[in-house]
Amino acid sequence: MYDTFVPQRAMVIVAHPDDAEFSCSGTIARWVQAGCEVCYVLCTSGDVGIAEEGMTRARAIRIREAEQRAAAAEVGVTEVIFLREPDGMLEATMLLRKRLVREIRRFRPEVVIAGDPYLVFTPGGWINHPDHRAAALAAVDAIFPSSGQPHLFEELAGEGLRPHKIRKLYVIGFGDGDVYSDITGTIDRKIAALQAHPSQLGTWTDLADRIREWSGGAAKRAKEAHPDDAQIQAMDHAEAFRVFTVTGDEDWAKQGARHARADVVATAD
Repeated sequence: MYDTFVPQRAMVIVAHPDDAEFSCSGTIARWVQAGCEVCYVLCTSGDVGIAEEGMTRARAIRIREAEQRAAAAEVGVTEVIFLREPDGMLEATMLLRKRLVREIRRFRPEVVIAGDPYLVFTPGGWINHPDHRAAALAAVDAIFPSSGQPHLFEELAGEGLRPHKIRKLYVIGFGDGDVYSDITGTIDRKIAALQAHPSQLGTWTDLADRIREWSGGAAKRAKEAHPDDAQIQAMDHAEAFRVFTVTGDEDWAKQGARHARADVVATAD
């Protein structure tokens, strides 16, 4: 399916700096161009991700967080949250779930993009990082039912954070999605965002070619699956997702109306 949906607010929950750039930054750039407000939440700061002699974790945190902010800026994202959980040892604990619920209730996204908790071996032949799986599982559990259930993490109400049910969950496909986001117009932004992570690129000189190859492959798969869809046939580069509706259109509208009334009452008080 060709994805035409653009949320008003979106949150990306991933494990490490550069995860969003590889997986969904072309889509994020497209959404931002259309007026979407986006927040990145990174469970770790990638502090074991620079394998250089003499590198300390504290220095790696500074480097990788700076790279991530620069990469986010390339696609128009200005809010980047680092939870600074242990890199390489991330676990989907109740504490992490609560921290993600806090961010969801604070930012109140319409859409969350997250990974697949059960993806161990990718269609491309890679082993998925355990941190990716842990971040994905914590994100899914935070989304449903925790963030929208008023009797879970009730103490967050003391921080002024109301329950919030998101509208849609976009699960990163890594070659296995059936909803295709057209990033033909934002592929250069995706590449620029990835190039903002020099500590991870090393001697990788053909990055731009590989990214175009991978996103072109996603577009090719979409064309083969949907030969009669004119929009998909015109697409040169794509990112693939599986999309789950968490809150239906009617309930989403009602939720928005309830929150608007609550805001009016709070302002009046």
